[in-house]
Amino acid sequence: MKSARGRNRFLVACIAPAVILFFIFMILPTLNVFRMSLFEKGAYSPNETFVGLKNFKMLVSDTNFIRSMQNTILLIVVVTIVTFAFALIFAGILSREKIKGQNFFRIVFYIPNILSIVVISGIFSAIYKPENGMLNSIIGLFHKMEEPILWKGESLVMVSIIIAMVWQAIGYYMVMYMASMASVPESLYESASLDGAGRLTQFFQITIPLIWTNIRTTLTFFIISTINMAFLFVKAMTSGGPNGASEVALSYMYGQKDAGLYGYSMAIGVVIFLFSFALSAIVNKVTDREPLEF
Repeated sequence: MKSARGRNRFLVACIAPAVILFFIFMILPTLNVFRMSLFEKGAYSPNETFVGLKNFKMLVSDTNFIRSMQNTILLIVVVTIVTFAFALIFAGILSREKIKGQNFFRIVFYIPNILSIVVISGIFSAIYKPENGMLNSIIGLFHKMEEPILWKGESLVMVSIIIAMVWQAIGYYMVMYMASMASVPESLYESASLDGAGRLTQFFQITIPLIWTNIRTTLTFFIISTINMAFLFVKAMTSGGPNGASEVALSYMYGQKDAGLYGYSMAIGVVIFLFSFALSAIVNKVTDREPLEF
């Protein structure tokens, strides 16, 4: 009995610091965001006025906020689909095919993940320069351009951000999927080959189902993290411009706070939090299936 009590006390002593820190730095600030969304308050003013749901009613008619949410959803959908498609394809090729220098390709693909967002944004901003950027220079070799292409103009800025985000993320998930694919028994592929199944059929009928648990976990994590990553890329590359064309929900929230609308920005934060929570639940439900064993 004494040993059990001592063990429980030891476990409580080990867990308590983490629980206390989590409560102070995560739970309390989150609850405060919900509270402040019901008030009208300047960013640097101690005075606050209770306004109820007024801030949320303003969001419904705020075209700039709606546009920022549309951009956020666009980035989540497109970046997730493109990143995971390429990550799975590259992982499958490097895992199954005999290619010289496989370790070299793993390192090359993984390098973008260890670079900071600011560095990556700087690299792509230089590539996208209209006058002497690498992208326009390459296009100019094959096609004469009367006017340089504005890759960070209103019509192409979201495409430019998507390319940068995909480039940054592919390597990390490719390496994760390669680790999962390495655990799939080679005998399953040999049996499928004897039955006449080609590489593509094996990939979709054997590889994907057997690593689905890993795909599902990383998919949920990536979709939620994309909300934050989109903000970082936008802040570093475009600051929401031009004319708000690349504004995302988090950057718009910070902009409202800097404009002195603290309560309103907290309402935007609440919407983003609820959106993230709902999106995570939906993804988990949609991707739920019985795990396969081998």
